[in-house]
Amino acid sequence: MSTETEDGHDDHGHHLPAVEDWPQGFGEASWWPFVTALGAAGIYAGVALWIIGDAISPLAGPAAVAGSVGLFLVGIYGWLYHAFITKFWSRETSEHGHASLRWGMIAFLGSELATFGALFSYYFYFRAGSAWTLPETTPDLISSLILANTAILIASSFTLHWAHVALRNDDRTNFLRGMGLTILFAVVFLGGQAFEYFEFIGEYGFTWTQGVYSSAFFGLTGLHGLHVGLGAAILGIVFVRALYGQYSADRHLSVSTASMYWHFVDAVWIFLVVVLYVGAGQA
Repeated sequence: MSTETEDGHDDHGHHLPAVEDWPQGFGEASWWPFVTALGAAGIYAGVALWIIGDAISPLAGPAAVAGSVGLFLVGIYGWLYHAFITKFWSRETSEHGHASLRWGMIAFLGSELATFGALFSYYFYFRAGSAWTLPETTPDLISSLILANTAILIASSFTLHWAHVALRNDDRTNFLRGMGLTILFAVVFLGGQAFEYFEFIGEYGFTWTQGVYSSAFFGLTGLHGLHVGLGAAILGIVFVRALYGQYSADRHLSVSTASMYWHFVDAVWIFLVVVLYVGAGQA
């Protein structure tokens, strides 16, 4: 039985297409999570092709990984744009929407925890084996660079918390300062990680093809770096909105959810440093 909307149009009992989303879905449906998942799955397939590349083509694996990473980033962009910009750019949502977004972020962080947990489980499995060794090219893992980078990332959690508290106290100036410092620390951290990669590969010849540890090192630190970059992008969106004065003591939903994500990323890094840097150095 068809129904008629308030403007007089008959929708035949179906929800109208989600015109703000692409590809279009129906009602609240969105294809962006599917696109993101497809890109993530393609990365794993590309790595497999990379490993057996000689049997197919040396370029098949790298090309598949590059294309999958691109698809994954496009999916993430569309997903974030749909969740954080189109619906929440000019206004906050209802109380039901508040709960939905918070629980959505909690569910997302749960999936992220499962991803990192699975990778660490594989690492611990091989780490416990009798054949476990570190590559001969393994550099000094506990360096001033890693200590400084860790301190910077931990400091970013404090500056973000400071910014959030300032916002709840209607202190817009310190809110903007805290957000700006947090984003700056994120960029510096990523620069430090890139420099570490450059030094490890170029100076020591330590690459991801030299055994379980090197693969785990670059895989886990690289995955975390991707999350830091994603977090920096989310905080950048929040910062731009803050410059437009779209937050207040009673209106800071996306600041809260972005903070949840950033503190999670920081906690994962601390665990990663303890396991991959300090723990491996005791081998």
